[in-house]
Amino acid sequence: MTLAIDCEDLGFAYRAGREVLSLEPLRVERGERLFLHGPSGSGKTTLLSIIAGVLTPTQGSVRVLGQDLGALSGAARDAFRGVHVGYLFQLFNLIPYLSVVENITLPCRLHAARMQRLQGESPEASAARIAERLEIGGLLMQPVTELSVGQQQRVAAARALIGAPELIIADEPTSALDADLRDRFVELLFEQVKEAGSTLLFVSHDLSLGARFDRVASLRALNTVGRA
Repeated sequence: MTLAIDCEDLGFAYRAGREVLSLEPLRVERGERLFLHGPSGSGKTTLLSIIAGVLTPTQGSVRVLGQDLGALSGAARDAFRGVHVGYLFQLFNLIPYLSVVENITLPCRLHAARMQRLQGESPEASAARIAERLEIGGLLMQPVTELSVGQQQRVAAARALIGAPELIIADEPTSALDADLRDRFVELLFEQVKEAGSTLLFVSHDLSLGARFDRVASLRALNTVGRA
């Protein structure tokens, strides 16, 4: 079976001569829950953007679910991400003028192939089912601007999970939560990822969460930039 993520000799620089990533091989098995940690400025978000196909590396290769992202055009990478990758942003990136259910179903509205992954279930029904599991089932018609931070985070998670994408990427998703909400959210996320059979790449500076994952990796150890 192909790997979920296979990064080889990966490097990235926003400007020539100012490399921010020079990565030793990073490989993630399908179905694995990987916790990747590193301090601020270590290149975590840059790496996730490369894996998601938002950025292209300046050297090396990235294969996601067997697909060489370097072989795709920008539009094709966007389409691949929309169908196969659920991205949970640190700041949630919810659309403020849309309701909860409209935010959750957005990937299905933007990508017909993501809609097909619902296997005949309507986007609204799928959103309601996931929202219920994430304990926000009663909020579907609410504007997202009226929700608490914890509720908004669960909306963002539901949007990433809808359509059961094979890879879920979570970028510091618990940074705005207190300990109780953080722990409950991680439990709920694990439940949904397991049900969907997805791979989870969870990035955080909070090492206390690491013991719950299948594997823990340090970006500082993988990234040779700035290493003594």
